[in-house]
Amino acid sequence: MYGRYTQELGVYAKEEAARLRDGGVRDGGGMRRSTSVRSRAADLLEYEKDPCAKCQSCASRCQKFLISRVGEDWIFLILLGLVMALVSWVMDYAIAFCQEAQKWMYGGLDSNMLLQYIAWVTYPVVLITFSAGFTQILAPQAVGSGIPEMKTILRGVVLKEYLTFKTFVAKVIGLTCALGSGMPLGKEGPFVHVASLCAALLSKFMAALFGGIYMDTHSPPLT
Repeated sequence: MYGRYTQELGVYAKEEAARLRDGGVRDGGGMRRSTSVRSRAADLLEYEKDPCAKCQSCASRCQKFLISRVGEDWIFLILLGLVMALVSWVMDYAIAFCQEAQKWMYGGLDSNMLLQYIAWVTYPVVLITFSAGFTQILAPQAVGSGIPEMKTILRGVVLKEYLTFKTFVAKVIGLTCALGSGMPLGKEGPFVHVASLCAALLSKFMAALFGGIYMDTHSPPLT
């Protein structure tokens, strides 16, 4: 109270008592009853203004209970594992679909060997060209495996636009098209960059949800 009120404690107590005495409802129940009535009326008014206030209060209590029992770090790691598993599954499904489409196209042209050859060569060239062009236009930072850049970031050097949602989209789509074309590439190296992108984006979500240690996830860019 000393940090909150600039007046002397005794003066403030007298003024507060006078305000409660003048504003209280004198119905024989005393000040305690009038104060409780006013607090209940205020709560009722708050619920009437915001119908979702009760749900928000319940969600806040559940959030505090979950954090106290599990911890923010474990929640972050569980969400990161689920997101990365989902991204990996979607990419594998899309890659398999692209490769099956190439086989279907080749099998449908079995009556003409020249058309089979053109389709077999053109299909991967189109996918590779689209992968390179899309990545270069949307986010050039997604080019390559991304491991050298991640090592640089871990040493404390800030690289612009390397951990953004735009880079994540370019990386996932470009890598999917490149692998779907049939090129003998692996996704283990680029997936390190993809996982780092997911962790950076998820940390922003955790900052908005929990705050705390996730608030300062990115340092200001170097000039």
